[in-house]
Amino acid sequence: MHANASFQVEEELARDLQQMKLRLQGTPGSYSPLPHSLDWFASHVHLLIVPFLEAEVNQELVFQLLSFIIQEDLLYYLANNIHKLPFESRKDAQVIFSTAFRYKPVGASDPQVLHHVIQFRPEIIISLCRGYDRRESAMPCGGVLREALKYDSIAALLLYDEPTTDGKTRDLGDVNPDEPSSGNGVFWRFFDWIDKGAFEVSADAFNTFRDILTKHKALVAQYLQTNFDMFFTRYNAVLVQSESYVTKRQSIKLLGEILLDRANYSVMTQYVDSGEHLKIIMKLLRDDRRMINYEGFHVFKVFVANPNKSVAVQRILISNREKLLRFLPNFLEDRTDDEQFMDEKSFLIRQIEQLPGVPVAPPAAA
Repeated sequence: MHANASFQVEEELARDLQQMKLRLQGTPGSYSPLPHSLDWFASHVHLLIVPFLEAEVNQELVFQLLSFIIQEDLLYYLANNIHKLPFESRKDAQVIFSTAFRYKPVGASDPQVLHHVIQFRPEIIISLCRGYDRRESAMPCGGVLREALKYDSIAALLLYDEPTTDGKTRDLGDVNPDEPSSGNGVFWRFFDWIDKGAFEVSADAFNTFRDILTKHKALVAQYLQTNFDMFFTRYNAVLVQSESYVTKRQSIKLLGEILLDRANYSVMTQYVDSGEHLKIIMKLLRDDRRMINYEGFHVFKVFVANPNKSVAVQRILISNREKLLRFLPNFLEDRTDDEQFMDEKSFLIRQIEQLPGVPVAPPAAA
C-alpha cells in the first residue's frame, strides 16, 4: 500500500512538472488539468495553469507562474531533491530552472529569480553544485548552473561560499575579496568531482568549472590572486597530473587559457616565476600522448617567452639547455601544417639558445 501511494505521488509530481515545463515553453500539446497531488498545487498552481490552453506563451502568465514558483520556494526543493525524480522529470525540472534564470520581466534588466537567489536563497546555487555528488543529478544541475553562471553574482556566490556555524550560505555582503578562502567551500569540491567522479559527472563538472574560470574575468582574477598558492597547488596536483587522460588534457588546455588571458596577467607572472611549476610542465613535453605534449607546449612557451624569468626558472632552463636544444627540433615534427606552432617552436629554440651562461637576477619591478 505504501509503495503504491509513493508511486502515485511520484507519477502526479512528474505530471505536474511536465505541465509547468510545457506552459513555460509554450510547447504544443493537449491540455490536461493538473492533479491535486500537493496542497499548494491544488490551491495555486492549477489556477495559474488553467489559462494556458494555447501553445503560444503568454508572457504575463509566465511571469505569474515563475513568481509563484519563487514564492513557494519550489526551486530550492527541486535543487535539493532533483536526484530523486524520474529521468524525464529531471529534464523537466532543468527546463523550469533554466527558464527562470533566462526570463526577464518586461522592463527588467535581470531575471526576477536572480534577486531572489542572491538576497534570499543562495542555498539554491550551492545545492545545484552538490548535484555533482550523484550521477543522476549531475547533468541537469550542471545545465542549470551554466545558465545561472551567466551572471557574475552567481559566480561570486559559488566562489566565496564558506562553511558557517549556523549552516547558512554566506551573504555576499559579508565577503572580503582580499581574505583567503579556507578551501572548504563548494568551489573547491570541483577538483574531486572532476578527478574522482564517474565519466559523465567529471565531464559536466569540468564544463561548469571552466565557465566559472573563463567567463568572469575580473572576479576570477581577483580570486586567483588572493588564493594563488592553494588554487594552483590543487590544480597542478589533482588536475594537471590526473590519471585520467581526458581530465589531464582538458586541464592543461584550460591552464594555458587562464595564463594567456590578459585579465590574469598578474596571475600569469606569478605562475611562471615558479621553478616547481616549470618542472611539472616540462614533464608533459615527454608524455607518451601527443595531445598532452601539444597542450603542455602552450604552457611551456609562457615560461620561455617571459622576458623577466626568475632565477629559479632560468636555472632549470640553463641546466637543461642542451637537452632542450636536441629535443625541441624534433618535437611534434609532423605538425608541419600548423604554421603558428612551428613558428612558436622556432622562437622558443632561439630563446633557449640565447639564455645566459648563469642565471641573472631579473630587473626589480618599478
